[in-house]
Amino acid sequence: MSNYGSADHRKLQEKTARELIWTSNRTFQGWTCSQCEWNSPLPTLLSEAEARTAYDRLAAAKFREHKCADHLARLEMVQEQDSFTGRIRKLVTQGFKPKDAVDLFLQEVELEYRNDPKTLARAKADGEDFLRRLKAGLI
Repeated sequence: MSNYGSADHRKLQEKTARELIWTSNRTFQGWTCSQCEWNSPLPTLLSEAEARTAYDRLAAAKFREHKCADHLARLEMVQEQDSFTGRIRKLVTQGFKPKDAVDLFLQEVELEYRNDPKTLARAKADGEDFLRRLKAGLI
């Protein structure tokens, strides 16, 4: 007799079906759950690489412990066009090496936001953070 219909199997499937996703857009930067509205926002003054790595570990632990049933279901996928990280990921999925994808992304952002130094600085920080997280095996 198969256990695929058992409550234990469904709980395991729910836990393994969700993913921890790095989200960066105009209104939010931090980790989110792919299945629900759980999130762990990046503290605004956190800039040191070691501190961000510690934040990543803490967010991953909280993600593993959270119960999607305690949070609203995710109704919409993150708007990839608003997400710098999403744009970099898209370039990587198109075959670019991560470093090349970040460089190309930064060139695009420089053309799009040439008169907005704040957005350019955020894009550069997001690109560096993407490479750091990739190197650490977090994404």
